[in-house]
Amino acid sequence: MAIDDRNRPLYMISIAAELAGVHPQTLRSYEQKGLVTPQRTGGNTRMYSQADIDRLNLINELTSEGINLAGVTRILDLEGRLNDREAEVEDLHARVRRLADRVRELETRATIGAIVHVAPTRRLP
Repeated sequence: MAIDDRNRPLYMISIAAELAGVHPQTLRSYEQKGLVTPQRTGGNTRMYSQADIDRLNLINELTSEGINLAGVTRILDLEGRLNDREAEVEDLHARVRRLADRVRELETRATIGAIVHVAPTRRLP
């Protein structure tokens, strides 16, 4: 499943609740607490994506381990920050690779230029 597909709203609240193994009122409560933010249709119907379902499953896992919703909120926030930093690091690595390629290219040009400049010129008779 592509990343964009994971965020596509597919499930109404009753289906999302069933997939997550919770009551629809629990989803409303999680939304009110900011734990999940379903998209809305023009008629204001909540629509959940696969990414939302995965997040709900993580929330269930954490709460079943005894973590309260305030702790879950903090964990999810930290996880989001970590994901942001990992994306930044990946971008920086790509930038370093591009710069290293450019340096090699410039060094090669300089070497070729030095060879051409040093090479004796032959005169034609």
